[in-house]
Amino acid sequence: MRRSGWLGLYAVAYLIFLYAPIIILPLFAFNDSAVIAFPLSGFTLNWFRELTGIEAMHAALRNSLFIAVMTALFSTLLGIAAARAATRYNFPLKAGIMGLIMLPLVLPEIIVAVSLLVVAVQIFGMPLSAWTVIAAHTLICTPFCIAILNTAFQNLDPALEEAAVDLGETPQSTFRLITLPLVIPGIISSLLISFTISLDEFIIAFFLTGNEPTLPVYIWGLFRFPARIPVVMALGTILVAVSIILLAIAEYYRRRGLARAGQKDTGGFL
Repeated sequence: MRRSGWLGLYAVAYLIFLYAPIIILPLFAFNDSAVIAFPLSGFTLNWFRELTGIEAMHAALRNSLFIAVMTALFSTLLGIAAARAATRYNFPLKAGIMGLIMLPLVLPEIIVAVSLLVVAVQIFGMPLSAWTVIAAHTLICTPFCIAILNTAFQNLDPALEEAAVDLGETPQSTFRLITLPLVIPGIISSLLISFTISLDEFIIAFFLTGNEPTLPVYIWGLFRFPARIPVVMALGTILVAVSIILLAIAEYYRRRGLARAGQKDTGGFL
């Protein structure tokens, strides 16, 4: 078999290994048996109907949405500032500072979670709440936002800003009227990616949430009750669908930004 054939076989095997659990998830979500096993018993929507009557889950969902929205806003604002500074200005220790900002990308989440728990509770004496989770999620989402917005600012022609200043605009009005509209696709992509990461994140939320758990933490708690596992499958199916839709929208805006800047697409989220 030629090398290309082996590579194709490897790619197919890898995709099956990667996506098989996601494909199995909706299979059992629509199965009318409470036992998670093959063969499937039949088709049902009962598990999805049960989701509408679990008030504790609704409260966890509202908590997760609030945390995800605030995280997306804060991390994107910080990402805009950092990406703008990294692409337009030179300052002392620039490479080292940007490296430290991007460090959460490579740190194990369990280490970040334990460290933030010690800092929040032992040093600052903060009560665990949604805001401690927001602060932690902003820390881990900001590097993703910077990576996305770096591309948006790098693809922006500096001559456009220089022309606006020459025509009498101030640096502030140039940024507001010229720069921001041109990087809007990157900003939207950053918002959606950070929202999705925060909504799905479990480890940090597990350590830093108070008496109002996020949705992933609540789902983990449901696994103590075997009879509730089909409901978890139904909820997981919805979350996977929402995540895929958000990532697809983010990728659309990322490619739209590249097309507007006349740049080639060398890879993306999808």
